[in-house]
Amino acid sequence: MSVFKQHQKLETNVFLLAVGILLTVITGGLVEIVPLFTIESTIEKVDGVRPYSPLEQAGRNIYVREGCYLCHSQMVRPFKDEVERYGHYSLAAESKYDHPFQWGSKRTGPDLARVGGKYTNDWHVRHLINPRDVVPESVMPGYPHLKHKLVFNDVEAHLKTLRGVGVPYTDEQIKSAKADLAAQAGVDATASSDFARRYPKAPMGDFDNNPEVTEMDALVAYLQVLGTFVDFTTVKPEKVAR
Repeated sequence: MSVFKQHQKLETNVFLLAVGILLTVITGGLVEIVPLFTIESTIEKVDGVRPYSPLEQAGRNIYVREGCYLCHSQMVRPFKDEVERYGHYSLAAESKYDHPFQWGSKRTGPDLARVGGKYTNDWHVRHLINPRDVVPESVMPGYPHLKHKLVFNDVEAHLKTLRGVGVPYTDEQIKSAKADLAAQAGVDATASSDFARRYPKAPMGDFDNNPEVTEMDALVAYLQVLGTFVDFTTVKPEKVAR
């Protein structure tokens, strides 16, 4: 009863209640903010992770625009069944350049964190136009409108903005953004060598067999690079939960 009386005293006294609320907010704020100062020590140091190329970034924008994250996660959790199905569990470093990240919270469809290189470009194109052509039981809607021309005139400004929030795009990458986009889509073969130097492991070519750079090119380029940055043969695996 004495505890109840003390609690009642706190709730009926405006000053004490205000102080209690203030202390609670301060404590909660410290719990949220302090770990951010140690973020460099909490993200694994792994080789291979790079910023997205201009075409891949355009594809990622389309991925977000179409709401793909509502049905597909991009995070393999450290559980035995997930690792056996999708591959090595996701590392924090793999999404450190994602703004916003695409971890997701629902899987109407499979996780896509490691989908890069799993299927051919043609498979992805057919799947995006009419999913039932390759997965008869799919409930995913078709996206035939992705065959339209890609409009990404502000690509340099887009990369510059991303650099402002921590993505380490160089001046060279920003200046060459439009040329790199064309090179990756197979439009400008003369720039392919410089592009490969700036963006290692980036898939290249005409992704949808259309001479015009389309939204389909961009989205397929993005999907084909997911999960391919890190060489997990050199990353020491840890035990996962069963």
